Amino acid sequence: MLNPKLHLNEEIFLKDVELKSTRQGFGDALVEFGKDPRIIALTCDLTESLKLDKFAKAYPERFIEVGIAEQNMAGIATGLALSGKIPFSCTHANFQPSQNWAQLRLSVCFSNANVKLIGSHSGLSNGPDGGAALSLEDIALVRVLPNMTVLNPIDYWQTQKAVEMAIKHVGPVYIRVSKEETPIITSADTPFEIGKAQVLVEGEALTLAATGPIVYEALQAAKELKAKHHIEVEVLAFPTIKPMDEETLINSVKKTGKIITIEEHQKYGGFGSAVAEILAENLPTPQKIMAVQDTFGESGSYQELKDKYGLSSQHIVIETLKFLEKVNSK
Repeated sequence: MLNPKLHLNEEIFLKDVELKSTRQGFGDALVEFGKDPRIIALTCDLTESLKLDKFAKAYPERFIEVGIAEQNMAGIATGLALSGKIPFSCTHANFQPSQNWAQLRLSVCFSNANVKLIGSHSGLSNGPDGGAALSLEDIALVRVLPNMTVLNPIDYWQTQKAVEMAIKHVGPVYIRVSKEETPIITSADTPFEIGKAQVLVEGEALTLAATGPIVYEALQAAKELKAKHHIEVEVLAFPTIKPMDEETLINSVKKTGKIITIEEHQKYGGFGSAVAEILAENLPTPQKIMAVQDTFGESGSYQELKDKYGLSSQHIVIETLKFLEKVNSK
């Protein structure tokens, strides 16, 4: 079922699939690529939470504990970048970009400074800490900024590649990572390139486009739709939200004629909005945005919150069937 050209993990449909968080992928990657003396890590009293403890131990002279001061961290990171360093400004997505957006706009992006921003505990993954701790607006806040590249990798391995590509990319990059341990979908051999989407499953009935670890739920939904309803949907993964892979998106929608987008974010201003902007200009298409519907989050486990906000695989199946019936009846 999975696209064999991508070297994906066939075991994702098994019950005992391997789980690792994307924040762990970030931490492991930063230690590996931290051999580059230009790389400096900064955080706001969240060393272990951001999986930076290994980096801090391996490269103590290039680790900066800023304290609870996100605005200062953005300014320090900008100065380091303009001095030829590659700083990683790391905190929870609930604090960056929201707490330091003015500094990201005027210091980082206006200067096109080579700062790499990590927003951890994103989406619904920080549910046990309560509704105020959920970051459901960060994509909207960063994708509007000129010069900013926005990455939302789907699993552990892809996060490592995203960090590697962010280091090679010159300019501001925001990488959204998750606290929750989620299924490993890709492999160490799966290609990754900034600005490129991936066709994980080919189909013609409808396009399911998702970003981040929630891609796993789209894959499970595609499996059930085929097995129980004989409906073959196409599944696209968008680890890059800005710049968007317009070609892959448009080619898929030309074939299927309809699309559902899925994301752990507010409905407004996020991934679904980015898709709608492209299709409105190039190929107006019936679209449904599956996201948090203009409400703040609440406390709960990751699975409970996916169910609560209608983003788990069974909800995707239900909404796909309803959407197909609606569109095909016109």
